[in-house]
Amino acid sequence: MGTRSPYDPDRFGSAYDKVMAKWPEERAALTVPTPFGGTYVNVCGPADGRPLVLLPGGGGATSASWYAQAGELADVGHRVHAVDLIGAPGRSIPAADRRPRTVSDLMTWLDALLDGLGVTGALDLGAHSYGGWIALHYALHAPARVRRLFLLDPTQCFAGFETAYLLHALPMLLRPTARRVRSFLEWETGGAPLDPDWLRLQEAGAGFPSAKPVTGPRPAPDALQGLNAPVLLLLAGNSRTHDTYRVTARAGELLPHVRTEVLADVSHHALPHAAPERLGRHLTGFLGS
Repeated sequence: MGTRSPYDPDRFGSAYDKVMAKWPEERAALTVPTPFGGTYVNVCGPADGRPLVLLPGGGGATSASWYAQAGELADVGHRVHAVDLIGAPGRSIPAADRRPRTVSDLMTWLDALLDGLGVTGALDLGAHSYGGWIALHYALHAPARVRRLFLLDPTQCFAGFETAYLLHALPMLLRPTARRVRSFLEWETGGAPLDPDWLRLQEAGAGFPSAKPVTGPRPAPDALQGLNAPVLLLLAGNSRTHDTYRVTARAGELLPHVRTEVLADVSHHALPHAAPERLGRHLTGFLGS
């Protein structure tokens, strides 16, 4: 593999489909119109099940990353809606003349997406990494719509990034190539075995024509202290993204209804799929209670 790996949409599509083949056979896919473009959503589970919306992390993550959890969550009665973030790698189609630029724009996008999905009443919301930052903001923006919230090692919610993490990510961010993506993930996960199909999808997303992600402040402390929804915070014990125990302490100070668990021997980027049984027990127990 050379140092350069220009984005190839066919290669990306093939890698995406290979990971999606790990989802339940009855999976459906749809594209929902929003003010910022068509948002691609993978759906599974009973049509009358409790709605659960899942947001992936940033970078090369897509809705496919939930392959290790989607089936179990559907089996226990959830109607699972896994989203490809607008303007990020995946199959969402951003509008040519408008993209999210602020937190308020992301909230408008999610409001429109949920309306387009026909999700009425309170839903369950789950997210990983950067998606957790979006999800937490949304729970504060629309508290009546969020019944329960789970966050998997969310970034920029309760603590900043570790300097070493940013330094290791920098070459990949400056000039993304498959080799740099793999090298970064191998460093962050400590060389732990990763699903080869998932890893190829991350590599295939290098150079994807993404919009600049929306970034901004952490949710305000006073707003977090007023959040009434139960929150499950699952942290990666081996995360190199941030200080896990600083996140634990800060979340405990700010969230009135939080349950925090640290999953040992799991890294940030491997969390959604590296410990499926342990993660599944936590998620089904929390969402089903």
